[in-house]
Amino acid sequence: MKVLHIITGLDVGGAEQQLRLLLRRLPAHCEVITLTDPGPVAHGIEADGTPVTHLGMTGNRDLTALPRLAGLIRGGGYDLVHTHLYRACVYGRIAARMAGVRAVVATEHSLGDAVIEGRRLTRGVRTLYRATERLGTATVAVSDTVAARLRRWGVPEQRIHVVPNGIEAHRFAFDPAARALVRTRLGLPLDAFVVGGVGRLVPGKRFDVLVRAVTQLPGVHLLLAGAGPEREMLRRMAEQFGSGDRIHLLGERDGAADATVGGRAAHGRTADGRPTDGRTADGPDIPGLLSAIDVFVSPSPDEAFGLAVLEALGSGLHVLYGSCPAVDELPADQAPGARHFSLGVHELATALRELRRARPGRLPVPPVVRRYDISRSAEALMSVYEQAAAAAAPVRRRNPAAVPPPQGRTAALPAAAVSLPDPSRSPDPSQLSKR
Repeated sequence: MKVLHIITGLDVGGAEQQLRLLLRRLPAHCEVITLTDPGPVAHGIEADGTPVTHLGMTGNRDLTALPRLAGLIRGGGYDLVHTHLYRACVYGRIAARMAGVRAVVATEHSLGDAVIEGRRLTRGVRTLYRATERLGTATVAVSDTVAARLRRWGVPEQRIHVVPNGIEAHRFAFDPAARALVRTRLGLPLDAFVVGGVGRLVPGKRFDVLVRAVTQLPGVHLLLAGAGPEREMLRRMAEQFGSGDRIHLLGERDGAADATVGGRAAHGRTADGRPTDGRTADGPDIPGLLSAIDVFVSPSPDEAFGLAVLEALGSGLHVLYGSCPAVDELPADQAPGARHFSLGVHELATALRELRRARPGRLPVPPVVRRYDISRSAEALMSVYEQAAAAAAPVRRRNPAAVPPPQGRTAALPAAAVSLPDPSRSPDPSQLSKR
């Protein structure tokens, strides 16, 4: 099976990292088109041996991208098109139909109750989504929570398939050597109590709650990995509370898997030349950061899956979180180190103070981590591909002239598909939060 993956961008983010991990395991010939931002993950995917094409889309209403994208799909001879993230799903479904490919799968990575990929949902976004969703064959939800949201949007039950995100658990295993190295490089005392967080620095992630809570805990350090428009505001907040020397804003960190030998990175460098000693070229990568901290906090109140929480649990950390369907959809004994909190600064500060006092150390890796192994996700996704390809295959009949046109699948595109919402009123997916 020849599969084309279309994604909005390939900068560092959860959906982008998932795509890279899946590409390594799918038993299909895969290629990738990124509409915008061929960033670090694109380089990693190419280093893994999968070709990446940059479409060069200039904005949310760049309709010239449609014929270019349709031409690439038509010329590639693909059996199936798989789209990722909002803009790629809208344009990809339309372009696939224009190119004559009827097996189209779309994954909803970041659909919340009130936001999509970190931005507020509008009526125009919902309308356009529903209109173009009908052009596809199947829609993949990364959790039961997202599947329920899709049903409320009117997506038919039979078109929804739940394929959870997955991780390579061995990459996040606690490494005492990496802990000491990262702390030394960042100038942190080896015995300091260190809190960690990972994600896009956007309002919806509520990292202001985490920063304010840490400022109330003298001697406690925070390592916050991520980039976004709130970085400067968080820095000023830390300085305002006299904690600028304890709040470490590390910028964007790479969590992508790299070439390994026996579970360890080979020869001290990754396939694309980066160091493999628990750091990127200018700071710790995500596994190194997780080894360096004592507790992980994910304050986001609205998540589609909770990938960062899962990675932290894989490092044996205690985790405080605001939303994590990956944990909440399972019995409590599957993630005993994870604890929900209601996003209050005082509540979070109190919980961190208790953990600091107890100094519980690392926990055994919980069952939830094994459940979400990336290999299982790839197997489930391949099953969706096979069903989608079978459903889209032409049916042979004795009297073709008598075959009525399939309902909802005519060549005519919905009116909303050719008039995209004004980006000033709806989210521009190239700029949306992705972790």
